[in-house]
Amino acid sequence: MKILVTGGLGFIGSHTVVELQNEGFEVVIIDNCSNSSPEVLDGITKVTGKKPILEKFDLREKKKVQDFFTQHNDINGVIHFAASKAVGESVENPLLYYENNISTLVYILQQLESKPSSNFIFSSSCTVYGQADELPITENAPVKPAESPYGNTKQIGEEIIRDTCKVKSNLKAISLRYFNPIGAHPTAEIGELPIGVPQNLVPFITQTAIGLREQLSVFGNDYPTSDGTCVRDYIHVVDLAKAHVVALKRLLENKNTLNYEVFNVGTGKGSTVLEVIQSFEKVSSQKLNYQIVGRREGDITAAYADTQKANNELGWKASSSLDDSLSSAWKWEQKVRN
Repeated sequence: MKILVTGGLGFIGSHTVVELQNEGFEVVIIDNCSNSSPEVLDGITKVTGKKPILEKFDLREKKKVQDFFTQHNDINGVIHFAASKAVGESVENPLLYYENNISTLVYILQQLESKPSSNFIFSSSCTVYGQADELPITENAPVKPAESPYGNTKQIGEEIIRDTCKVKSNLKAISLRYFNPIGAHPTAEIGELPIGVPQNLVPFITQTAIGLREQLSVFGNDYPTSDGTCVRDYIHVVDLAKAHVVALKRLLENKNTLNYEVFNVGTGKGSTVLEVIQSFEKVSSQKLNYQIVGRREGDITAAYADTQKANNELGWKASSSLDDSLSSAWKWEQKVRN
């Protein structure tokens, strides 16, 4: 079976391509390399022994999207990662985010709605929940007004897919709401490659430890948590990638109960920022240079997943520990810098 992975050279996309190829799927990647490197293709090939097809173009070019589906008219499923994802940048340049994250989704769905049968996995986010009223967060938690244009594009994206599935019985879709993906492939052939200053905690930790950054800032230690720092659900990227394969198989095998379904993808366990730092120091034997600073605007106190639905209905469960994830991230950082 041939699967299209948009943004397949990105952090989560590349790991998902590896898991798909390991399961015997033929993979075609669309990526414009605006936030990724063509060298990732070599890493994927080293891990799997198979080189996926790469179509390098921008999904905002509608004609090229149409031409792609004409050329590859045997696509059995689509996993859609391609999107801009920096919260701060989305606040500064909202129109870029609405164009890049919404129009590209619409162009792909327009091609899928004309096929006899289409299977679609959407890369969504736990940001749709905002500051949840109850923890752990279930899929039934209310979707709150987004804190950023980025978060809003995920909410709008889910609404577009849901509305399309209502009227197109040939389209089946699943949105996976990620919590906090971290780590790297155990081979250290692929991992997270942030361009510029990292927006996420773990690459900032590893870059500080390797000497690329002078100091890590911990934003606030006065939150109502065990040590005053924010709590998040950190999931190993390989576990997350495997969830995409399981979700795709659910659609391909017609095991879905609705045309449109939503699943949280996390570990079900929250860790504070200081617990992440302590775990990293333990697995790396590095003393991290960090400083407590004031709170950062837009940060919520705590978010971690209730994973029962994914565990029971998808038959998927995260298996890697926080130590495993951070150890793999450090191994990857060392390889990249060397």
